[in-house]
Amino acid sequence: MSTNGKYALITGATSGIGYELALLFAKDQYNLVIVSRDEQQLEVRAQEFRQHGVEVVTIAKDFFNREETLSVYDEVKSKGITIDVLVNDAGQGVYGLFQDNELDRELDIIELNISAVVILTKLFLKDMVAANSGKILNLASIASKLPGPWQAVYHGTKAFVFSFSEALREELKETEITVTALLPGVTDTDFFNKADMNSSKAVQDEDAKADPAGVAKDGYEALMAGKDKVISGLKNKVQIGMSNITPDSMVAHNMNEMQKPVDAK
Repeated sequence: MSTNGKYALITGATSGIGYELALLFAKDQYNLVIVSRDEQQLEVRAQEFRQHGVEVVTIAKDFFNREETLSVYDEVKSKGITIDVLVNDAGQGVYGLFQDNELDRELDIIELNISAVVILTKLFLKDMVAANSGKILNLASIASKLPGPWQAVYHGTKAFVFSFSEALREELKETEITVTALLPGVTDTDFFNKADMNSSKAVQDEDAKADPAGVAKDGYEALMAGKDKVISGLKNKVQIGMSNITPDSMVAHNMNEMQKPVDAK
């Protein structure tokens, strides 16, 4: 058991930004509830996090399946655990022209990136409101502020997450509960493999990929400070700033040029 006795629930905690966030919480003596699909990988990470002297509970669930998502809350409560911090990190994308992509795959992305976030936030927020205490960190993306040709559904889901986070924050402003959105750009994670996106111009430049540990640190610090959002990385801040004063059609065209396959004309 950790010294502060608090629990953070983190989805997608076995790799990438989610893993780095879990590590930061463990180092700060938060007990962890980590959720992902891969039971074996969860246990590997749990052993690692426990080295920081915290309790780690693993829950293997597939967020493409709504019933499994809904069951997370009951499983946590059955263990007598109260969640102090909720981190909705799990998310995937799918790369390609919308007209060509498989509908089922895109609906799975919506289920994971939107429905799971709504379900977990709804269920755990009720307890936070009752206690008038809690923090929520939602993984948005700079994609939430930009139209995304070749990733139309992914960008759409992240726009939802960002808008949802901002609205919730306003609704909760008279409480002691804070909601923070983390907006990273291209980050060196397994996201692009899962999205079949390695042919995209946007991911060909290895030097342009952010370190997930740095992104997690930005998000963690913003969460602990109670900020509404943080855009991770100077380059991404500049890109979003420029997009705010550029016509939407031009932003979409520029993103199309950035994201289309290297061998596309």
